[in-house]
Amino acid sequence: MCGIVGYVGYRDAWPIVLKGLKRLEYRGYDSSGIAIINVDGFNVFKKAGKVSVLDDFAKDKDRSGHIAIGHTRWATHGAPSDINSHPHSSNDNRLHIIHNGIIENYLTLKEELINRGHEFKSETDTEVLIHLIEEIQNIEQTDLLEAVRLALNTVIGAYAIVIIDRGNPDQLIAARKGSPLVIGVGNGEYFVASDATPIVEYVKNVIYLKDNEIALIKREELLIKKLDNVIQTPLIQELELKLEALEKGGFEHFMLKEIFEQPRSVKDCMRGRIYPATGKVELGGIKAYADKLKDINRIIIVACGTSWHAGLAGEYLIEEFARVSVEVEYASEFRYRNPIIDEKDIVIAISQSGETADTMAAIEIAKEKGATIFGICNVVGASIPRITHAGVYTHAGPEIGVASTKAFTAQVTVLTMIALYIAQQKGTLTASKLASLLTELEEIPGKIQTLLLDNDLIKEIAAQIKDAGNCLFLGRGSAFPVALEGALKLKEISYIHAEGYPAAEMKHGPIALIDEQMPVVFIATKNSSYEKVISNIQEVKARKGIIIAIVTKGDTEVKKMADYCIEIPDADEAFLPLLATIPLQLLAYHIAVMRGCNVDQPRNLAKSVTVE
Repeated sequence: MCGIVGYVGYRDAWPIVLKGLKRLEYRGYDSSGIAIINVDGFNVFKKAGKVSVLDDFAKDKDRSGHIAIGHTRWATHGAPSDINSHPHSSNDNRLHIIHNGIIENYLTLKEELINRGHEFKSETDTEVLIHLIEEIQNIEQTDLLEAVRLALNTVIGAYAIVIIDRGNPDQLIAARKGSPLVIGVGNGEYFVASDATPIVEYVKNVIYLKDNEIALIKREELLIKKLDNVIQTPLIQELELKLEALEKGGFEHFMLKEIFEQPRSVKDCMRGRIYPATGKVELGGIKAYADKLKDINRIIIVACGTSWHAGLAGEYLIEEFARVSVEVEYASEFRYRNPIIDEKDIVIAISQSGETADTMAAIEIAKEKGATIFGICNVVGASIPRITHAGVYTHAGPEIGVASTKAFTAQVTVLTMIALYIAQQKGTLTASKLASLLTELEEIPGKIQTLLLDNDLIKEIAAQIKDAGNCLFLGRGSAFPVALEGALKLKEISYIHAEGYPAAEMKHGPIALIDEQMPVVFIATKNSSYEKVISNIQEVKARKGIIIAIVTKGDTEVKKMADYCIEIPDADEAFLPLLATIPLQLLAYHIAVMRGCNVDQPRNLAKSVTVE
């Protein structure tokens, strides 16, 4: 889940690659490095820490050159350090490589290479790969492109790599399998990156490299072939990403900006897909499977992290509206079981990035068993939209903050529309009920906008509990996924231990933790379980816990018991996750800021988990 950038062309390469690394820090920020070739030779700069540390380190050094590769790391093999930072070199120091992924058989390869006289400086699997490429080139007496192709047919694992050769200072070699890589096509120049964020200001056209493809990239030449040596005709696509989407826009952090973007992102997600006036849902991405949805009996949702919480909200929605049995699986567990699944099932895979390794592996298992696979993804051109049978983009726009916010509400919005679409096909909702729900769904962006006006109130509440060591989040029904997501946001960015539970499960263990120091966040809106949640609140109050309640606007009963209340607009119970999540995102954000935490780049985390 590291970030990689490469450039070859007529411009100064250093500022392009450095800025690109800063934009990719959401993928990893343990260490960074850049290798650059110029007329006088070859320079490599590597430092542990954020990209700013690398920038400071290299300021008084020669950074000239028109070809360079750069890397920002999320450590897998080897602790964060200068030595383990990328780029890594071959034994003769002629080749340098950057790599996102994991080479699973690196130990076997390393032992063989040591026996052949190779000496290794780092603990990484990546260094083994570049030594292997060097060894193959020396033995086979072939060019670098062929040596890389032969080497990649030997390794087991996932990779996106870019290689430069000081003996050929006008070319890059790039390849991918299981990790994303995009090539930006310019006029007399090419860019390579993990995603489009580092290159959007330079090019409009890109090529999304496919699995098992390898590219030879020069200023005026691009050759792509498969690992079986068959030359490919690249598909050039126009970038939809806009540069302004990558800037903070006056907000202190990307996370806060993305929280405040949710009225727009949820609206964009629904645009052209729901028609309240006619009571219709139109999802062109899955329209070809409308007949199958009409007769479907089971849906399996696979996802990780925040996307799994969205899937859990989707389970409530689909079962309630469409009366279809739904199972929600952690992709990381699904892939290592022998799941009972066949051609009659539909699997919905959810991933913000569209590159989540465990989710992609789960998709392949489901495909092997004959299931139909739908993808829910935010990134156009990502791997998951390409390997699924059909799907729906969320259109949330770039999400730079590592802790997901607008991606979650966009995913829940898509799942809501899928639930209503299936209900439409199966006839499980009356026409009037469907039209009523669509009308209310259309009003959700405006209600989110209203919720954001409580930012100052939520900041005041955050100040009262910022020093807590633990926190519980409790909810029933569709509020349970909200509780899970609220707890995840808090622990991700503030480092406070937090857990989400179904409110009724509090008595089965967590209640033992409650004392006068313990904040307990209740999602206590007026819905079918309102009275039960009030009973749970009373149980916490009796044990002197600090009660923070998310309540329906105008509620008076919970306000009598709670220490702090945050009101949300009244809405159908099904739409609760789209509203109740917003104040919990803001609460986590303000607590993290007050604790001095790095909100956008929390420790040990990365945005896109492209390795196991």
